[in-house]
Amino acid sequence: MCLSPRGSRMWANGKNKEEFMETDMSGKVTRKIVRIDEDKCTGCGLCVPDCAEGAIKIIDGKARLLAENLCDGLGACLGVCPFDAITIEERTADEFDQAAVQAARAADDTPAEKPFQCPGSLARALDPKPAAPAASGETGPSQLSHWPVQLTLVPPSGDIWSDADVLIAADCVAFAMPNFHERLLAGRTVAIACPKLDDIGPYVEKLTGIFANNPIRSITVAHMEVPCCTGIVVAAQTALERAGRTDIPFSDITVGVDGTVKAEN
Repeated sequence: MCLSPRGSRMWANGKNKEEFMETDMSGKVTRKIVRIDEDKCTGCGLCVPDCAEGAIKIIDGKARLLAENLCDGLGACLGVCPFDAITIEERTADEFDQAAVQAARAADDTPAEKPFQCPGSLARALDPKPAAPAASGETGPSQLSHWPVQLTLVPPSGDIWSDADVLIAADCVAFAMPNFHERLLAGRTVAIACPKLDDIGPYVEKLTGIFANNPIRSITVAHMEVPCCTGIVVAAQTALERAGRTDIPFSDITVGVDGTVKAEN
């Protein structure tokens, strides 16, 4: 989009707003508008502040388009989604309405100047219970069976993957879960990664090779309850599909910030 010499909005094809849209009998128009793929969306919220019109909000853990007339279809939100969940499609929709945008902002209880904060980075105080001292004064033995453990660094093949039960864990899980070694790590080959701060593209590529070329017995993915952490589940599932190994038993475990297991599927 650009400005014509008269200051009107121009799309990349050189048409202005009136030429670009075709009105049907219902009063709707055929135009470009945001489409959000809920299967790919992790609810991380990175798209929210980049939508100048406030047309996108996180509702029930997913990014949602609040109303068609709030979206101008210019796609400022596209480049910030790390999972390509947002695209632009051309379809019949309500016409963009700047007055509706202003009215929605006025009705919003959240001040316009207050930026969206991802639940994963929201500071909160926890109330940990005192740890009971071990009878012998020592903790139990480590259940780690190999090194390294970071997904970027683990070898793509070798004995650690042979007939292995694999654990793909988000970085924070081991810090939050008090019995991580006994509950999740024991007997498993582990690889850890951060789906929020890291580029998951190389992770998907590496996991695809690992799953395709090794006799893996099962896969467990452990992630935190915050929406952006589910990206590690998406990465593992995508790698399984690309490797053609959907036959491998797959489960995912959701861990709360208080260290408890919230869900296991």
